[in-house]
Amino acid sequence: MTAPTFPTGTILGYPRIGRRRELKRAVEAFWAGRIDAAELETTAAELRAATRERLAALGLGRTDSAIPESFSYYDQVLDAAVAVGAIPARFERLRGADGRLDLAGYFTVARGEGADAPLEMTKWFDSNYHYLVPEIGPDTAFAANADALVAQVREARAAGFVTRPVLVGPVTFLLLSKAADGAPDGFRPIDRLADLVPVYARLLAELAAAGAEWVQLDEPGLVSESIDEPRERVIAAVSAAYDALGAAVERPAILVAAPYGGLDDALPALAATSVEALALDLVRGDVPTGLDAATTEALAAKTLVAGVVDGHNIWRGDLAHAFALADSLRELSGAVAVSTSTSLLHVPHDVDDETALDARLASWLAFADQKVAQVAVLARGLAEGRDAIADELAAASAALVDRAGAPGVQVPAVRDRLDALGASAFARVDYDTRVAAQDDLALPALPTTTIGSFPQTADIRRARARLVAGELTDAEYRELMREEIARVIRLQEDLGLDVLVHGEPERNDMVQYFAELLDGFAVTQHGWVQSYGSRCTRPSILWGDVSRPAAMTVDWSTYAQSLSDKPVKGMLTGPVTILAWSFVRDDQPLGDTARQVALALRDEIGDLERAGIRIIQVDEPALRELLPLKRADQPAYLDWSVGSFRLATAGAAPATQVHTHLCYSEFGVVIDAIRALDADVTSIEAARSRMEVVGDLAASGFDHGVGPGLYDIHSPRVPSVEEVRALLETAVAGVPAGRLWVNPDCGLKTRGYDETVASLANIVAATRAVREGVTVGA
Repeated sequence: MTAPTFPTGTILGYPRIGRRRELKRAVEAFWAGRIDAAELETTAAELRAATRERLAALGLGRTDSAIPESFSYYDQVLDAAVAVGAIPARFERLRGADGRLDLAGYFTVARGEGADAPLEMTKWFDSNYHYLVPEIGPDTAFAANADALVAQVREARAAGFVTRPVLVGPVTFLLLSKAADGAPDGFRPIDRLADLVPVYARLLAELAAAGAEWVQLDEPGLVSESIDEPRERVIAAVSAAYDALGAAVERPAILVAAPYGGLDDALPALAATSVEALALDLVRGDVPTGLDAATTEALAAKTLVAGVVDGHNIWRGDLAHAFALADSLRELSGAVAVSTSTSLLHVPHDVDDETALDARLASWLAFADQKVAQVAVLARGLAEGRDAIADELAAASAALVDRAGAPGVQVPAVRDRLDALGASAFARVDYDTRVAAQDDLALPALPTTTIGSFPQTADIRRARARLVAGELTDAEYRELMREEIARVIRLQEDLGLDVLVHGEPERNDMVQYFAELLDGFAVTQHGWVQSYGSRCTRPSILWGDVSRPAAMTVDWSTYAQSLSDKPVKGMLTGPVTILAWSFVRDDQPLGDTARQVALALRDEIGDLERAGIRIIQVDEPALRELLPLKRADQPAYLDWSVGSFRLATAGAAPATQVHTHLCYSEFGVVIDAIRALDADVTSIEAARSRMEVVGDLAASGFDHGVGPGLYDIHSPRVPSVEEVRALLETAVAGVPAGRLWVNPDCGLKTRGYDETVASLANIVAATRAVREGVTVGA
């Protein structure tokens, strides 16, 4: 086929939750029954229309496929599963007479219902975005369902736009899937590639018929070396899938996008297929060099899309360097375009919304809209020559110089303290000595606890808003929070939990709370990004050297402990997670920044100990998330990430019990690192995966305390006593009871009180039943 010309500037995706979280509010209103499906669909259509108009106003073309259709009600991987008919058998009842899912059914697959657990959730490559894991078996009946994609293409056409639909590619879709329950040993979802590719071909044909000239197939799985599949099999899958799709007669032109890293050995395989364009991440990857003659010849016939504007962070960056990278691709192809390195899903909408940010700091930043404008500038430079954009390149370079010399970016006292550290700052006494010193905590076998936060009620959010608006004094606000803490302590005692938490009502977010109290950070008003489904976070901006001016949590923790004879955990967020869930400075190694944060936390732990807090939890839910996708980069990351946690916690006395918490991850990949953290107790999300982590723990010889989660807090389901008991018995079979803790998967901030109380009551009841059959110290 003769491909239409690809635009000289594009992006790989755009934030979809809405500039003021309109989609979040509409989706949650639909879940609550306050609006119907038609009203939700109207809101979604309005958001898509506003996005197209905004992108066109920022410089992307209306009719050249420059604007991607990357909308999702919940998750792009779930959307792909729906598009190919890969719905687990337990949800078969949700299909209509035409075999399709309506919106209510779509959300049920995502969130679960009754005894039917939702799809498992895990992190999307090295980001804080969570995707839903498809379940594929030998008998999964694939069938094309292009309805949503076709509707968006036609919707855009009716408004005068020719846009580019976006879909997770077939190889990545299968690489990210898990074997369905009941699949035979040795079965891998990638085994079904030959059955899936014709379904993708059908989807492409329907999109072409609807008027799509280009389609974007996202294949980030090709850049990752952390996926549990032999690399040679991945490369073979690439060739098989795209040879077949490229040969399809009725299809749009195909752009294969490979964000989050370099394609490396997958590039020759893709180049050899007849797809028309490849999007290369040149922020995380490099300009291809050393190519063989066949690959060089093949690339010369394709459009190469240079991902030179960082879609993963918010810094304005070096625009001159970005232009030079894009321009260098002309040595490989005469058709070069410029793009973001990833979808802009990971960044907020618009710096201009942040009227409370320091103006100097704001001048160093680029959110989604600014990045689209950067793409438009670079595209103009490719078309008209570097001189045409010389002023824009110079302005970006001047911002870099200004940032480097600004006060607070480098603080000598912080750097001197790091330079003075010795090896002893990173190690506690041995674990057995600590266990003996902590014996006077007098905890029962299978001690019950929660991860930290309790539901953030409307009253709590209203009080915080009134404080910000000046309607409450700080003293009045603190008194309201103390009342909430007292209520949460009473509730936990009534439920019969063994180790309590204060519930964190004073914390707007587990990272932002600390960012507001540490030097070197700034926070936004409207900088929301999607974490999963309707859940959004506002990452803080870590722009300078980090230090702690004063204690951050001691007053809250000591007040909570004064209300109970049971131990109350002090709650901190770990250095790796503070980095992972912030937009972090890119002008020094991450390890240096992590150690600065760790020293601030070390000081806080010392203050908590002196105030009488015996159990301190330092959460690291993002430890696996930041693991580099390339194996060669992983040892250095594990060294500094583990080291920063140990620097934060190694000053704790043997009698202080240090806990940590980790989130959805393939824990087997980092099990040695988890052990190296040397926390006394590690809680791990495990409910959605039905305790799969227990096998990893047993196989690794993990010998510290551990709490695999028994309650999936990302779903509104209330697990029954029987369900929790079965999970706990699985855990007891794999972990000695004397080292096993009982807890939910994660914090309870996003849940309602009715479901929280019912779930925790069931956890306590199940624990008491199982506790009767175990031996203390076993």
